[in-house]
Amino acid sequence: MIEITIPGKPIAKARPRFFRKGNFVGAYKTSEQETEEGRFLMMAMKQLRVSGVSPVESGIPLRLSCTFIMPIPKSTSKKKSRQMIEGEIKHTKKPDLDNLIKFTKDCLNGVAWHDDSQVVEYGTMKKVYGDDPMTQIFIETMGGERQ
Repeated sequence: MIEITIPGKPIAKARPRFFRKGNFVGAYKTSEQETEEGRFLMMAMKQLRVSGVSPVESGIPLRLSCTFIMPIPKSTSKKKSRQMIEGEIKHTKKPDLDNLIKFTKDCLNGVAWHDDSQVVEYGTMKKVYGDDPMTQIFIETMGGERQ
């Protein structure tokens, strides 16, 4: 199993933004999105390099599990903060879980695996509150024939 921990507030995949010049329509990224992707990618690559892990060979099926630990708002009372940490109050605000997963998969493409089509199964995927925001990623190789 490969484990990657990215400290800091979890990042969601942003919607594409479009512009029009006459009949031409194009898409652009904000510099903030590029910075977030770069930071995430550098931290993941560093952890994989330190542990001696190279991208999982093409064709090997993978199971991906993620825990997105979201920050507790500063204005939250101590009682509510405790309830959030204990899981009594769930994180039902934005960002959406599927956008968090998309961002993670896109960033790890070519780094942890050759192509995200290798992810054939999801394990546990969840958003929770915590004192120390981070993204925890668990990648497992699965049995089965390679294509």
